[in-house]
Amino acid sequence: MWARKHVALTTCPKSYITAESESLVEEFFVRRRLGGFDIEGLSARQVEAFVILERALAAERNDGQHDTRQAL
Repeated sequence: MWARKHVALTTCPKSYITAESESLVEEFFVRRRLGGFDIEGLSARQVEAFVILERALAAERNDGQHDTRQAL
């Protein structure tokens, strides 16, 4: 069993990740680290993925800050 926030699976989530999805996640973090999001040079699929990933990352950071404050 694997669970995280509002998602629960009875199998490993790795099997649900496609090679394309993994590539987009890796590219997102590389571009983020290097500071290069040239929107004009990205495909619509990349832009959509990067927006989703940016929102998920912000939510994770926000939840982490919220949990830290509760622990004090």
